[in-house]
Amino acid sequence: MRSRTPDRLCAEAVEIARQAAVEAVGPDAVGAHLGVRADGERVVTHTFECLDAAYRGWHWAVTVARAPRAKNVTLDETVLLPGPDAVLAPQWVPWSERLRPGDMGPGDLLPTDADDLRLEPGWTGEDEPAPNSVAVLDDTEDLVVADVQPTPVRAQIGAIAEELGFGRPRVLSRLGLHLAADRWENAHGPHTPMAQAAPANCDSCGFLIPIGGSLGQAFGICGNEFSPADGQVVSFAYGCGGHSEAAVIPAPPAPSELILDELQLEPMQLHPDRTSGSVEPDAPAEELGHS
Repeated sequence: MRSRTPDRLCAEAVEIARQAAVEAVGPDAVGAHLGVRADGERVVTHTFECLDAAYRGWHWAVTVARAPRAKNVTLDETVLLPGPDAVLAPQWVPWSERLRPGDMGPGDLLPTDADDLRLEPGWTGEDEPAPNSVAVLDDTEDLVVADVQPTPVRAQIGAIAEELGFGRPRVLSRLGLHLAADRWENAHGPHTPMAQAAPANCDSCGFLIPIGGSLGQAFGICGNEFSPADGQVVSFAYGCGGHSEAAVIPAPPAPSELILDELQLEPMQLHPDRTSGSVEPDAPAEELGHS
């Protein structure tokens, strides 16, 4: 039990405690005596002001003690402790909780736990022999095969699985798929301001690029360079003003082909008093343009 009343001899050992602090950090960093508290039976801690400009609000804590029935006070420890107004570093948070999308840079590695709930074991087929391999034929008691050649590598289950995309050790679990869908839905989903003001949804847009897998039933990739979501995974319910069918400009009408008829003549009606030429035969010289 901690004693409420400091031991008298330990409480009076202010100079002993100050000298210990001065020896530890120098006289320029130790200020006035701030107080004393009882830490236990014949164990007392003296506090001194810290004058170091880099540690404003901190104080030196010097703990002294004495043995039972002894009158000599001995030094226990000297430490620097923060006060209520001290500037402290933020509470430590594991890197997995501090990391945010976009924090990774070139050369950075992001490890995953072996029991990461976002992943589940994939199927590689490495532990299963091919149906026509030597291992299967040797296990068949009633089958006798002479001069069996080793199965080519291409015929092994692992090689076939790799070609089909089944060779990954781990794949997204149902939890990982749901987390990805939630992120994509929040970033480019129906509840965003852009989608609320869009004339139509992405599921009817010609710029939507389909993706495979189960998420391809609700998401695709935007391929419109003028869209704010270009190159991003978007929900079918998302939309923007760049929808392919929102404002289709009609094509200008093609001009009709020029028709030139060189096989027929079109008669022209002449003046009845004229027999030939373009002017009257008795017209004055001024009308003919002569001076």
